[in-house]
Amino acid sequence: MKPFDIPTEPRVTEMAWPTRIVFGAGALQRLPAQAQRLNMKRPLLVTDAGVVKAGLASRVLEVMKAAGLECAVFDRVEPNPTERDVFAGLEAYRKANCDGIVALGGGSALDAGKLVQLLTTHEPPLSHYDDAKGGDQYVRDDLPPLIAIPTTAGTGSEVGRSGVVTLEDTGRKTVIFSPYLLPKAAICDPELTLGLPPGVTAATGMDAFTHCLEAYLANGFHPLADAVAIDGIHRVGRSLVTAVREGTNLAARTDMMVAAMEGAMAFQKGLGACHALAHALTPVSNVHHGLSNAIVLPVVMEFNRAVCTARLARVAVAMGDTSNAREEVLASNAIDRVRRLNAAIGIPARLRDAGVQEKDLPRIADKAFQDASHLSNPRKVTEADLLAMVREAF
Repeated sequence: MKPFDIPTEPRVTEMAWPTRIVFGAGALQRLPAQAQRLNMKRPLLVTDAGVVKAGLASRVLEVMKAAGLECAVFDRVEPNPTERDVFAGLEAYRKANCDGIVALGGGSALDAGKLVQLLTTHEPPLSHYDDAKGGDQYVRDDLPPLIAIPTTAGTGSEVGRSGVVTLEDTGRKTVIFSPYLLPKAAICDPELTLGLPPGVTAATGMDAFTHCLEAYLANGFHPLADAVAIDGIHRVGRSLVTAVREGTNLAARTDMMVAAMEGAMAFQKGLGACHALAHALTPVSNVHHGLSNAIVLPVVMEFNRAVCTARLARVAVAMGDTSNAREEVLASNAIDRVRRLNAAIGIPARLRDAGVQEKDLPRIADKAFQDASHLSNPRKVTEADLLAMVREAF
């Protein structure tokens, strides 16, 4: 295999990695100390009904109450958050006179918490802050503190700078991005993921994997992102099947929580066509974001193979390939390994098996082309390319 790419032209790049992370089994007990550090006296707990039903919200409230901290609760975040969820959360924040946010759950709850945080000091509409339209320039640093507590190992939103929401006026999943949306603390306790069902573990795990892989293949120069992306790919390759099949395996759950964080850290470099399609599949066909990524990813990898053979070869090695084959063979092996990983964890092979209808494919391609994620894809993408890929995945 060839050595890692060496830039052939001078460039200046700014990089940032600022996240305070409390990580490990039992980390939840450190939540009050972080809340006190941030001067939170009455935070709003932003979560969803599933997290409440699983008993995780009550665990958080008990830990806070034992430390003399009372939380208001907003638990109506939908699985794919919309503007309505954010405004309802904002109303709860103001009604309870809160001074910070504790976001608890998967990516939906964490993203909703970030956007409630944004609107406490910023004027609506949320479309004003659309990253694809340069909206990040309007996000200021006068936000209340936010602590993120993930209960899945997928989006990595706990260490990310963005929130994703479906907007009312466009019906499109929209990325709102700013360094100021980075949580002030992330409480990452893999024990909170032990009860996660196999299907959710699989879909969220493949979301983490796709973040790592697309970031590693994305255009741009960010060796720090590349390094953590490859480590995340390695961790998912060795632990996701175990996490799905043995849900109480703490070592596998810990590996996946690290991989999820690494994916979010890495994709500040960029994502790709897979995420553009996934961002369209959710609002059009109501397919879980991670599941969408998993099904489409092998097709996108095949599309990109001609321009990133060497990097795909390294992906195969990170996933455990010890064949020492030529780069071209290893690149094919990487795609095959992703397909086999999907099959091993119960991911449907085709979009039609996940409920996508053929008549919606052109609309999916149209929305995907409007999504900024494909702009950092290693191979330039047209709307026709996206339609061809989603048809192949169908």
